[in-house]
Order: sequence, then structure tokens, then C-alpha cells
Amino acid sequence: MTSVEELVALLDLEDIDADLFRGAQPRSPRPRVYGGQVAAQALVAATRTAGEGFAVHSLHSYFLLPGDYSVPIVYDVERIRDGRSFLTRRVVARQHGRPIYFQTVNFQLPEEGWEHQDAMPEVGGPDDGVDMADLMRRSGTAEADALAEEWSAIDVRHLGTTRRGLAPHPEHPSRAQLWLRVRDGLATDDPVIHLGLFTYASDISLLGAALAAHDTTPARTMMASLDHTIWFHRPFRADEWWLYDQWSPSASGGRGLSLGRVYTQDGRLVATVAQEGLIRPVR
Repeated sequence: MTSVEELVALLDLEDIDADLFRGAQPRSPRPRVYGGQVAAQALVAATRTAGEGFAVHSLHSYFLLPGDYSVPIVYDVERIRDGRSFLTRRVVARQHGRPIYFQTVNFQLPEEGWEHQDAMPEVGGPDDGVDMADLMRRSGTAEADALAEEWSAIDVRHLGTTRRGLAPHPEHPSRAQLWLRVRDGLATDDPVIHLGLFTYASDISLLGAALAAHDTTPARTMMASLDHTIWFHRPFRADEWWLYDQWSPSASGGRGLSLGRVYTQDGRLVATVAQEGLIRPVR
């Protein structure tokens, strides 16, 4: 993804039949499809079948098999529920006749209700962060250049981790914080595009929070996302800075669980993300 335009084009799925869509692939030297891409395209597919006025409020997903960049991905949407206030869709992503990813998406008609949120932590601004691509290269990540190219439409500024730059936290032994945004701004206000691009970016580095308490790096760890969940709380733009406040409550059995709170620069909590993944030492 060398430009924001290419990334937006990736979300423009082809309608091939009723509730059946095809997603294009970017050029990439990596051996498997980036998980955030599949999640974002599946979300767009589900949204294409939702009624007018409904907004996505959560998605829950499982990564089943590595994706193949050499062929398109087909997204099959099943209409699970059509209620007056809520809709539910289930999406199966397929390649070579096999499911590679499942996603369940819930929609709601916007309504008024009680309001509260966690306070945004006190952190430095985006200009205080380190470019993610530079950080990956310095840590010896084997795919640093390929990932930097794939994520080049996303601006990522890393603030630190438990072992590198963040103050100890008595309740969270493994933490990471970073700022993200889509580069160069977006020419559209379409909320589906903004949510799709956010979903794409939400998979960046989240599992790394599970390594933050340990004397290792992604370069010395076999890592793979197993599941990914997002709860969308409030509207926001993907091309404005958002703080990704991440922590890992548990790691065991070769798996790590990471959680992330997403804040806009003015302190609004707009999303919460959870992911469990494989974190296995390279032997």
C-alpha cells in the first residue's frame, strides 16, 4: 500500500452475486495476507448488506488459515438477524475453496443513551513517538522492509513499551502505546471507509503488547493472530491521530492476549480492541 488511494481502493469490493463479494489483493512480497486487510474487507462486505441508517457497533473474528496474495478473496455474507434496532451478519472469507477467516458483525440504529468512558492516559503527542518502520528495522525484524511498504499508507508513531520507555504500571505488567492515523487525509466522509481503514490499522502491533514484558522481540518470536474483536463506541475519522493504548493481561501456553483502548487526541474513547495470538519462541 504505497498510497492512501490504493488502500481505499482495496475496500472497493466487487459484487459477484447476492451477498457475495470479491476483494482485490495488493502487491506484496510477504508470504501471507495481512490480517487487518481481510478483517477490513469482510467488514465492508457485511456493511453492503445492512439496512440504511444502521451503523456497525462490533465485530468478532477468527483467523483460520494464512491468506494467499496471488488470488482474490471471496466474501460470503449470511444474514443472521434483521431486527428493528439491531442487525447481525456472518462473513466467511474463502480462497482456493477453503475458509480462511470468519467474522460476525453487529449493527445498530443510532440512539441516545447513558454516557461514560475511561479517562485517556497522560502521554506524549505523536511528535514524541518513533516511526514504527524505523523501530522494526532497528530491532532486526526480518519482514521490516516488507511491512513498512505494506503499511506505508498508515502513519505509526511508537511511544514505548513496558521494557522500553513506559513507566511501570502496578496493574498491567505488559504495555505498549502508539499513535496512528491514515496518512495525507481522506477525501471522503463515508463512515464505512473510515471504519474499514481503522479496522485495517487496528491489527498493527497489537499482539506485540503481549511481548512487552519479556526479553524478546518480534524478530525472535513466531507470531500469528488467532482472533480479533473490535467494539466501536463513538464516531471518529481514521485520518486523524488516535492513541492506541495497549496492554496484555495474560500470556501462557504459547498464546498472548492483548487489549487496546483507542482515543482521539481530544480524549474521546472511540473503540476497544482485543486480540489473542500465537507468541512462540523461534527455535
